[in-house]
Amino acid sequence: MAGTDRRKAKAQASKFATTDGPVIILVRPQLGENIGTAARAMLNCGLIDMRIVAPRDGWPNVKALNAASGADAVIGRAKLYDSVPEAVADLDLVYATTARGREMIKPVLTPRGAAENLRRTPAAKSGILFGPERSGLNNEDVSIADAIIEAPLNPAFSSLNLAQAVLILSYEWYTAGGG
Repeated sequence: MAGTDRRKAKAQASKFATTDGPVIILVRPQLGENIGTAARAMLNCGLIDMRIVAPRDGWPNVKALNAASGADAVIGRAKLYDSVPEAVADLDLVYATTARGREMIKPVLTPRGAAENLRRTPAAKSGILFGPERSGLNNEDVSIADAIIEAPLNPAFSSLNLAQAVLILSYEWYTAGGG
């Protein structure tokens, strides 16, 4: 679905974005391109706050900016952190995305359920953790979260790339607000 009006995009895209939505936190992302496409997915759904924890290929990253395809506002505002605890220290509510079963007692929400909950608690500063492309979040990262988000996908193949995962959660948050 292409259709960005390039004449309006740079001037107006961030005008429709909010800092009141959840912070998208990319934990140890491997490729700049994946950071850029995640930024693009965020801005499509009106989110602008990205935090990046220990990116493998460093930051800033020209490949991220190129892959963002105009989501420069997200890339330009992205904040860099050394650890997950540091990245979530100021947040009231943290969700962790995962497709793997965990040996933890935590509420498990669908993307839609998580989005509805985020919309019901607008005063809470919230964030959603997304793990590295190859392995996802580790147990230590998930243990920091208040709840787990698990997309109900094919149980035999639930592998998403980083931008797809960010888009699903961003889209559900956007539509839960009537977007």
